[in-house]
Amino acid sequence: MKTYYDEHADLAHIAQETIAIIGYGIQGRAQALSLRDSGLKVVIGNRHDPYRDRAESDGFQVHEIPEAAVRGDIILFLIPDEVQAEVYNQ
Repeated sequence: MKTYYDEHADLAHIAQETIAIIGYGIQGRAQALSLRDSGLKVVIGNRHDPYRDRAESDGFQVHEIPEAAVRGDIILFLIPDEVQAEVYNQ
């Protein structure tokens, strides 16, 4: 097994990209904050609910899901499994 460490990753490859995080629950928030703290541009796509409010209070640009997907060069689809297919198809 090969183990990879931080020095094996080069964020320069995605530094000019916008990352759209779809969903701001447990996984979405953690990954969005980590990516932003790493110096990357992150936008959030979320419906109007308390998670959206939290994303806004954390300082993110928050959009409706389709708009965030359009804005993102890289999309992380981090919503609950049971609704992923429905949201993706819409």
